[in-house]
Amino acid sequence: MRVVFYCQHVLGVGHVFRSLEIVSGLAGHEVVMVTGGAEVEFDPPPNMIHQRLPGLMMSPDFKEFIPMEPGVTDVGDVLERRLAQFRGIMARYRPDVFLVELFPFGRRAFRFELLPILEGIRAGEWGECRSACSLRDILVEKPDPAKYARRVLDMLNPNFDAVLVHADPSLVTLDETFPAMEDIVPPVHYTGYVARRPEPGAGACLRRELGLGDTPLIVVSAGGGVVGNELVRGAVQASTLLAGTTPHALIAFTGPYASDEDFSRCLDRAHGHGHITVRRFTSRFPAYLDAASLSLSLGGYNTTMNLLAAGTYGLMYPFSQNREQRMRAQRLQARGALRLLDPADLDPPMLADLMADALTRPAQTCGVDLDGGPATARILEELAGAAGDGVRDGVG
Repeated sequence: MRVVFYCQHVLGVGHVFRSLEIVSGLAGHEVVMVTGGAEVEFDPPPNMIHQRLPGLMMSPDFKEFIPMEPGVTDVGDVLERRLAQFRGIMARYRPDVFLVELFPFGRRAFRFELLPILEGIRAGEWGECRSACSLRDILVEKPDPAKYARRVLDMLNPNFDAVLVHADPSLVTLDETFPAMEDIVPPVHYTGYVARRPEPGAGACLRRELGLGDTPLIVVSAGGGVVGNELVRGAVQASTLLAGTTPHALIAFTGPYASDEDFSRCLDRAHGHGHITVRRFTSRFPAYLDAASLSLSLGGYNTTMNLLAAGTYGLMYPFSQNREQRMRAQRLQARGALRLLDPADLDPPMLADLMADALTRPAQTCGVDLDGGPATARILEELAGAAGDGVRDGVG
């Protein structure tokens, strides 16, 4: 089976890394990953071919495209080149399945290229191919839910053969955040959550590498880093207070897209405190969580699932501009996996006390299905009628 998997990120990097974990779950099948946002550092799975479209991001108000190519200002030209390149990818690889991350439940601005590709699939332009939507568990709220639902259904129902919801319905179901479930025509499948598990022994190996001995490790992270730097700054300052009573090491990841100013402010607060390390990013994040006694983080999908997969207790500061992170975190807090932080909790003395208490609280087994990667592969195999066919030959 061959899958073309479209993943366009516009703010953070969580969509990309969840998609990469799905690719890993498709081991034994060939996946052509099509991306078109800012460059992200990652190690592609061995079954993946990466195809980058000319880069586009969105303005902070999500109303305008921003070209990512140096010196390029003509957005119209970028759009034309992207669609032409996209068509070329489909013609070259002729996939059995076209998998689209989030659209049409989101990424509406990218319909300029996605709708023509979906229409080409329906017309048989690239052979027999099925289309599926890869969807996160919780959708962000919309000012006019009924209008939003109509717009989604108008693009979803004629163009897609399946909707794959990467969630455990015992924790959250799609109908809670999408108001027109009964009007969805293609089958809706719950895959379980997509979680990148640490390699066996990865945490212990990393602790030896860092020379930690028995010293507790606290890991702080802010996802992509566009938002959440106040958490990193607060944790670094709290760590300087906590060190007097509770020896520990703290490693903070500001995120690859954190501004130079935010990164420098975190470095300044850590200066002179040898137990604190500040970095932008690591490709070994699951290993760091596996090595940690405590995590402080935002509440994005990937970070949350990494936390559950590692079995590490967390203090979680959800992104406040929509319901997604808080809704998920509240339900996991009720299961004992983490504790929510509010803005007042970021005051360094308060946060130091919360960190000290959290270091004594192991995470509870919360019973959430984290096998979304392999389950996604099984569903796509059935959709394509290609179970057991393996990788198709003939592509250079």
